[in-house]
Amino acid sequence: MKTNRLSKTIEAALNAQMTKEAYASQIYLAQASWAAGEGYEGIGNFLFRHAHEERNHMMKFLEYILNRGGKVAIAAIAAPGKNPSNLQECFNKVFEQEVDNTTSIYKIVKMSMDEEDWATWNFMQWFVKEQVEEETLSLNLLDKIKIAGGEKATDEALLELDKELKSMADEAPSARNATTENP
Repeated sequence: MKTNRLSKTIEAALNAQMTKEAYASQIYLAQASWAAGEGYEGIGNFLFRHAHEERNHMMKFLEYILNRGGKVAIAAIAAPGKNPSNLQECFNKVFEQEVDNTTSIYKIVKMSMDEEDWATWNFMQWFVKEQVEEETLSLNLLDKIKIAGGEKATDEALLELDKELKSMADEAPSARNATTENP
C-alpha cells in the first residue's frame, strides 16, 4: 500500500524549499557574524535570532514531509557569499534572500493547487503569511538604514540603529490588523 501522500514533484519541491530555508539561515548567520564582528552587537543579535527562525522553518518542512509519508532529502547548502562592506549591503542581502524565498514558496502553493493537494496548500499558507512579515521586516530595515544615511550613515546614526535593533520585535505588524485608528 502506498503511504506517501505527496506526489514526486511536490515532494521534490518541499525538499528543495527545506534546503532553501537552511540556506536562508546561513545567510542570516553570516550577516549576523559580520555585524557582530564589526561591533554592531544589537544588529548581530537581531540577525542571529532570524538565523534560528529560518532553521525552524527548515524543520517545519522536514516534519511535514515525514508526516505525509515522504522521503526527506538532505542536500548541501551553498556558502552565503562574501561579507558585506556596510550595513546597507548587509540588509540588501537579507531582503534579496527573503524575496527569493517568497518566490519559491508561491511556486509550491501554485503547484499544490494545480495538483489539488489541499493538505500541502493548507500547510503552505502559514509560510505565505510568514513571508509577508519577513519582507515587511526587511523593507523596514532598509528604510531605517536609508534614513540613517545609507552607505554614508554616521557612526552616531548607526549606533542608534544598533541599539534599536537589539530590542526590536522579530515580527512585523500584520497589515490584516490595520484600521483607520491603528494604521
